[in-house]
Amino acid sequence: MTELSHEKIINNILNDESINKIKLAVTDIDGILRGKYIHKSKFESIVKGGFSFCDVIFGWDSADVCYDNSKVTGWHTGYPDAKVTLDFSTYRRVPWDNNVPFFLGHFEDEEGNRLDVCPRNLLRTEIDKANKNGYRPIFAQEFEWFNFAEDTEELNQRSFRSPQPITPGMFGYSLLRASKNSDFFNNIFDQMDKYNIPLEGLHTETGPGVYEAAIIYTDALEAADRAVLFKSGVKEIGHDFGIMPSFMAKWNEKLPGCSGHIHQSIWDLEQKKNLFYSPEENEKLSNFMESYIAGVLHCLPEVLPMYAPTINSYKRLVEGAWAPTNLTWGHDNRTTAIRVLPGSSKSTRIELRVPGSDCNPYLSMAATLASGMYGVENQLKLNTPPVSGNGYKVEGSTQLPSTLEHAAEKMKNSEVAIHLFGETFVNHFIRTREWEVKEARKAVTDWELKRYFEII
Repeated sequence: MTELSHEKIINNILNDESINKIKLAVTDIDGILRGKYIHKSKFESIVKGGFSFCDVIFGWDSADVCYDNSKVTGWHTGYPDAKVTLDFSTYRRVPWDNNVPFFLGHFEDEEGNRLDVCPRNLLRTEIDKANKNGYRPIFAQEFEWFNFAEDTEELNQRSFRSPQPITPGMFGYSLLRASKNSDFFNNIFDQMDKYNIPLEGLHTETGPGVYEAAIIYTDALEAADRAVLFKSGVKEIGHDFGIMPSFMAKWNEKLPGCSGHIHQSIWDLEQKKNLFYSPEENEKLSNFMESYIAGVLHCLPEVLPMYAPTINSYKRLVEGAWAPTNLTWGHDNRTTAIRVLPGSSKSTRIELRVPGSDCNPYLSMAATLASGMYGVENQLKLNTPPVSGNGYKVEGSTQLPSTLEHAAEKMKNSEVAIHLFGETFVNHFIRTREWEVKEARKAVTDWELKRYFEII
């Protein structure tokens, strides 16, 4: 989007008498949208100089409990305001909220430098690096999520026990199940399109009340914006239908978890060709693509918390549950960490199957892009053959860390992670994951009550 079109958008908003407020948002370290409505008169001043937003969003967790181990901000800093600059290319109208104008922003210091702990900035920086080297990352994310016939207040009162899915049984790709809640189903598809988040497909998945949506591919930053806004938007739409969507990685041990697979390819910035495609090479996969895959696999254990950020994430990454557990790749193989999709010069790509639906899209896309480009820059070679069968049973394959605690410890001590993202981000992010582990240790779970209350 050009500066002229930015100016036109701003003028249209300021001159439209039907508009009296604007909706603004940023994301925290967990990928949760934090925002506010502002009056149109305030918007005019923000256009010129940005606006202030309390930096507590980098000093508390998803439940608004303040970290006791953060260096970036905390009681020791007094939680001051930080500067947010709007990205006018993110402009859209929210169709289910009276078409209120909406913008995303990112954090900067007073000199205009990017704050390293801002997730959107992390992805912007990795994209800038790729662009500088003549590459254009094209990404898309797809999500699975469960939908429940629940009210927020009532489910809270029940401590989130026994939520009721909107449909029963295991019925993937079901037109019948989609028709049961057709107004909600169609509303998601149509409203997202109006919200500039076009969906390639939407269908039921395996599990009671579970849907899957594939968002149409685009430039990496816009892809991440779409992913973040999709998750929040589905929840907002759900409110209107008495439905509570959940992007938790795994809510029930007996059911498959929910993925956030990332499709990706790298294009030549000037020649506008897909660098993953090579008609002369084996399976039409270029040497460039092989190095990219090798980089993603090499770095994956070092940055796993950026794909699997919660305690619950690792309940999904178990054998036989449609999620990978080791460093494997294969051609159109859904049991491996990387599913290679060879095709035409336009469609050849990879699907990273590690991220769950609970991931922060900015961090997960930054992680895979940085890792892939690390492989390209270092001309890494794939040292394992593609898996043609069961990816869970590959002898000698490297297993992924199986808990957030182990994954965070590995990233904390990783020279690769610091090389890719810098000490400031890695230090802050790992402290937030260590906090998550500590909070989980304090909790008394239903499993413990059932196992120990009477018998021990």
